[in-house]
Amino acid sequence: MGTITVETEKELKDALEEVRNTGVLYMVLGGGSNVLLTKDYPGIVILNRIKGIKLVEDAQEFVVVEAGSGEIWHHLVMYCVDHGFGGIENLSLIPGRVGAAPIQNIGAYGVELKDVFESLTAINTDTLERKTFQKKDCEFGYRDSVFKRNLKNRYIITSVRLKLKRSPETNISYGAIAAVLKEKNIIDPGIKDVSEAVIDIRSSKLPDPAVLGNSGSFFKNPVIKREVYQKLHNRYPQLPCYNVDDNFVKVPAGWMIEQCGLKGKRFGETGCHKDQALVIVNYGNATGKEIHEHALRVIDLVNKKFGIQLEPEVNII
Repeated sequence: MGTITVETEKELKDALEEVRNTGVLYMVLGGGSNVLLTKDYPGIVILNRIKGIKLVEDAQEFVVVEAGSGEIWHHLVMYCVDHGFGGIENLSLIPGRVGAAPIQNIGAYGVELKDVFESLTAINTDTLERKTFQKKDCEFGYRDSVFKRNLKNRYIITSVRLKLKRSPETNISYGAIAAVLKEKNIIDPGIKDVSEAVIDIRSSKLPDPAVLGNSGSFFKNPVIKREVYQKLHNRYPQLPCYNVDDNFVKVPAGWMIEQCGLKGKRFGETGCHKDQALVIVNYGNATGKEIHEHALRVIDLVNKKFGIQLEPEVNII
């Protein structure tokens, strides 16, 4: 039915009032990088372009940075890296906008948004009142928050505040970061070094959405009990895992998908990427329905082989 682009909180409220008065369906999109539409949307799409990055607290050991929810996430990361504010360098090159970051509790290479999250502001879609959410209010979980559950579609995020360190300790323990830094002969890496390493890794493994349609990692990495992992490890000794706590570990969905023979395998105009099985790609003409059908195919095959039910990270509409 059309789109409405909003660049300020007031414009967002005006748009919400307009769609409410007319009674049409609506949805809010930032970049749309984590959304799969399986059919034409029968309503209004509100495009969030609320931008701006500013320093709202400047202390000796830390800073608090505020960004508009319509800012491109990677632009925010680069701003912080360039200014020496540490904490989100491991989240470099994640697609999408700032407003989606707390909804999804985005994470990569051993770091999650909740690790640096300070607060956010959001507009109630019913009352149009503004509310501030502190960290505890957001109920962050693995790729999860209260905004995906109890408060789904009830609030629209307008700004996010992050608390970052002036003298950060870099985290290079996850994935191939340490190996990339070693190849570059970087012994004492700073946040810029880590960011560049992450960008190199992601660029080599993940296709550019502007070139080959994709939503990045399509599935969450399953968190399973240690005893379940041990039984699987007895059958599949190469199955990796990452510690979550004393009782649970995380296993890589991409590895299991690859073991099912799906890496690089094409089904019509869709399939799993040749370099990263966790990424479902659109070769040009696949419909949202066809991509969803392939996702269900992946879920079914992994479940049959490993007894683990994969859960989509992408929002399917």
